[in-house]
Amino acid sequence: MLTSLFFRPALAADSALIAALVNSAYRGDASRQGWTTEADLLDGLRTTAIDVRHLIESGRSVILVCMSGDDLIASVCLEQDANAAHVGMFVVNPVMQKLGVGKQLLTYAESYAAQHWSVHKFCMYVITLRHELIAFYERRGYRRTGMFKTFPVNPDMWQPKTAGLQLELLEKTASS
Repeated sequence: MLTSLFFRPALAADSALIAALVNSAYRGDASRQGWTTEADLLDGLRTTAIDVRHLIESGRSVILVCMSGDDLIASVCLEQDANAAHVGMFVVNPVMQKLGVGKQLLTYAESYAAQHWSVHKFCMYVITLRHELIAFYERRGYRRTGMFKTFPVNPDMWQPKTAGLQLELLEKTASS
């Protein structure tokens, strides 16, 4: 059972916990407890504590965390663009998925970006094979753009299990 949730910007001291949460939600056997796993598509890490710390300390991004009591249960990274906020590394603890946490955090993140950066457009890249995830975002008002790019190569961090992975850009305007 979840205690009341609260949201806040991450602190540099949160970096290791956020990286562990992101990696457990995206990759490896622990991620299979939820519905958003990439374990069948990729091996390796999604991020490191150092990378997370750089995002937290950047002047053009913020990581928002969702807490239940003292427990970190979800996070999302927002990066400021000229006229949009890029949504990335959006994760909910796999055992807490399907409880509405993701919906609440995404709504909070969009409001945060609109209020702090005066943006009214949100975008994200999603692996095209993640049909259930794309459907989740479509239910939240995001639309597929038909704009694709090749999944990035980073053999020091991750290794694709499936050849030819692609990302599709999803977008939402505040009025969506």
